[in-house]
Amino acid sequence: MTDQVWLEQAVALAVANVEAGGGPFGALVVREGTVLATGQNRVTRDLDPTAHAEVNAIRAACAELRDFSLAGCTLYTSCEPCPLCVSASLWARVDRVVYAADRHDAARGGFDDREFYELFARDRATWPTPVDAVPVPAAFSPFQAWLDNTTRTHY
Repeated sequence: MTDQVWLEQAVALAVANVEAGGGPFGALVVREGTVLATGQNRVTRDLDPTAHAEVNAIRAACAELRDFSLAGCTLYTSCEPCPLCVSASLWARVDRVVYAADRHDAARGGFDDREFYELFARDRATWPTPVDAVPVPAAFSPFQAWLDNTTRTHY
């Protein structure tokens, strides 16, 4: 199977999701020529702003593999992943992300992911939502507990 064939499946998932009342995004995780999982945008259905197609596909693939790492997998998605989904892909350690439409297509369709890409390039003081660091004496203690835990699962 080629990238184009997998992307056509991701696009078909997105179109089917729109027809079912969801958002216009679909994704699939593929390993060694086999689809491990698919995902569709469920933000409005589930009232979950993190329920993007890519995140849902990653969650399902991890559950299928019973592992938090998707090393050896490719994420195919109907549209260029937003910063949330790019981050999820990096954390999942997928080998590759391949997309069909880009952020400019998404903007034309009413989903301006470009705004978030541009936001991260600006000084935090200009962000619409303040993100503030407040020093707390015990701030490092969760990390110390993690480092002290000899049975922790490394990731």
